[in-house]
Parts: sequence; C-alpha cells; structure tokens
Amino acid sequence: MPGLIKKQRDLNNGEIVAQIMLVQKYFAERGQDERISHIVVMGIGEPFDNYNNVLNFFRTINDDKGMAIGARHITVSTSGLAHKIRDFADEGVQVNLAVSLHAPNNELRSSIMKINRAFPIEKLFAAIEYYIETTNRRVTFEYIMLNEVNDGVEQALELAELLKNIKKLSYVNLIPYNPVSEHDQYSRSPKERVLAFYDTLKKKGVNCVVRQEHGTDIDAACGQLRSNTMKRDRQKAVAAVNP
Repeated sequence: MPGLIKKQRDLNNGEIVAQIMLVQKYFAERGQDERISHIVVMGIGEPFDNYNNVLNFFRTINDDKGMAIGARHITVSTSGLAHKIRDFADEGVQVNLAVSLHAPNNELRSSIMKINRAFPIEKLFAAIEYYIETTNRRVTFEYIMLNEVNDGVEQALELAELLKNIKKLSYVNLIPYNPVSEHDQYSRSPKERVLAFYDTLKKKGVNCVVRQEHGTDIDAACGQLRSNTMKRDRQKAVAAVNP
C-alpha cells in the first residue's frame, strides 16, 4: 500500500505550485481553453509530513493574485497523522479533508498500513471527530478494495459501526485496486464483492460511492506509472552491468 518509496526531501511551496503551472502551460501551448479547477494533494508522499509548505501552497493557489482556485475545490489526503489533522482543523481553511482508511480495525489496518501502529484507529478517529466538531465539514474516507482482505460484508459492517457517530459528515470512496508489482499479494475485488460491500454500507445509512477508475487499461492508473517506471529503470540498470 502506501510508502513504496523512501522519502527523499520535502518539496517547497514554489515547487508544488510549479506542478500546477506546468499543467496549465500544457493546455495553453496546445490551444486548449482549459483551466485547472480542482486539485487533490495526495499520492506519493504524505502531505501532512510537509505541513507548512502544503498549507502555503493552498494559500498561494487560492489567492486572487495567485491562481484563484477556490478552497472548496481543493482536497488534501492524509494517511492518518492524527496530530496534524487536529492542527488542520484549527487553521480555518476551507480545503477538503480525505483520510486513507482502507480497513475498519487496527489489526487489519496495521497489516496494510504501517502508520496505523503510530496512529491507531482510536487516536485517528478522535482527531477526525475533533476536525468535524471544529469545522462542521465533511470528511471523505478512501477505502481501496482488496480481494478477500478488507472487502467482506463483515468489514463493511465494522466500517459502518466505526462511522456511526459521524455518518452525516462522512463519505466513503470505495476504490478499485490497481495492481503494482511490489504488492503482488493483493488483487482487485470482484464486482460482486464490491457491490455487496457498497449495499451493506448503504443499508446502514453510510454515504458512499464506488470510484470510477481511469487509466488501468494502459497501466497508468494510481500508483502504476511510478511502479512501471521504476521497473523499467531497474531493468536498464541490470542490462547496463551485464556483459
């Protein structure tokens, strides 16, 4: 799951902004009358590990003299740094919060995400409840569906129980798993298991959706481009040293 690459360094505010500007430049050079309207800060690297730079990035692109992208069109995703979620609640920004959950109990989540050992579900949800009480804003929970790992009706019921006190301001995003070579022990949940999980949550009054995937057919979905690029680089390195 997360953490396939060791941290090298933090990007500064300017480097993060530059990524948005490059995409905007790409559109302009091709004569496309497009403007970036929504931003999600997630993926490789924990955003809240680079808290100050990420916060400054939000302020820069939200500013009328910057890119004037509305704060409510921006989402930051965390793997569960409870103390930073509390800090973020106190910032008063309108940026959306998403949490990578992926399991409804500590034993299962710790086996998938090492960070759960430092910030177990009890500590994480105390911070989430503080965030909701402070901001009155909804939290999105990301849940990657792993076949016969976390996708059973039993786990769906556990998840519904976990969310029962914050149902009105929570939203679960059920995400199809994109295979990567580093985690060949996992496979994608069949559609029928995903639908059973979804139906169970719905019956318990949990707001949820099954995310529509993009890019899997060309191995360009979430995590796959990085994985395939690293695999090619390793193959080139081996070829270079072999006689």
